[in-house]
Amino acid sequence: MALLHICSTTTTSIVVLLASFFLILRATPTPEGSDVDYLEFPLNLEYLEAEFFLFGSLGHGLDVVAPGLAHGGHPPIGARLAKLGFLVKDIILQFGLQEIGHLRAIKSRVRGFPRPLLNLSSAAFGQVMNSAFGRPLHPPFDPYANEINYLLASYVIPYIGLTGYVGANPELQHATSKKLVAGLLGVEAGQDAVIRTLLYERRRQIVHPYGVSVAEFTDRISILRNRLGKAGLKDEGLVVPISEGSDDKVSGNILSADKDSLSYSRTPAEILRILYGGGDEHVPGGFYPKGADGHIARSYLNH
Repeated sequence: MALLHICSTTTTSIVVLLASFFLILRATPTPEGSDVDYLEFPLNLEYLEAEFFLFGSLGHGLDVVAPGLAHGGHPPIGARLAKLGFLVKDIILQFGLQEIGHLRAIKSRVRGFPRPLLNLSSAAFGQVMNSAFGRPLHPPFDPYANEINYLLASYVIPYIGLTGYVGANPELQHATSKKLVAGLLGVEAGQDAVIRTLLYERRRQIVHPYGVSVAEFTDRISILRNRLGKAGLKDEGLVVPISEGSDDKVSGNILSADKDSLSYSRTPAEILRILYGGGDEHVPGGFYPKGADGHIARSYLNH
């Protein structure tokens, strides 16, 4: 009987230990590949923004300012110094330096990848504008030619990253990952707000020689991004119908947001459809002639 009692007690103890072990496993966060993937993916946009803003304000990019962050990646195609006034040049330089911080912050958390091949040429931005208007612009749109063109080209970029960070946040498992993305999102949103404000101030200005207002340019770009993203309304220009403005009361649209003034979100697939310029996350092009990098982007290229 004593032996049976010992066996029973031992069995009970083992069952309790095993149950406790599985409860601990369930309660303890485990490394999730998705966190790494979602933190790694934005490097594609951070590289793009860093190079565009640094070249636009300084005439050179990461290879001069922070060469270690490029990790030997291809130099960008066609990026160059833009003709900017003192204030906008100062702002754009600050944006470029902020993007260096973003690259450094992300790479302190994940291994990342070298800078992908980026096409920042006038032709690449010109194609975006041609697609936005549904016809070739004459002369071809040149983002580096003057300040208003550069601001319109800048309108194309940070907002995409902003919506990507909003979309990534609920997919993350760990508090440290969420904290990093929240910090990145805050600055990306700030950049987008500054760009939109500078353009909103000029919203009635006619963009020479196209005979089209700044407001219409932003509206066309936003419509294009919605069309390429293939996920409904997630993008709005600087002026909207009052029924679509903040609380249905104004047509001014200084920030793009939904009916409750919450930021829109995008998935990596939606972002790639826009950045590649063809509405297909499987077909590289646009700003990424050889495709974006990282596990998520490569998984679409391999299909």
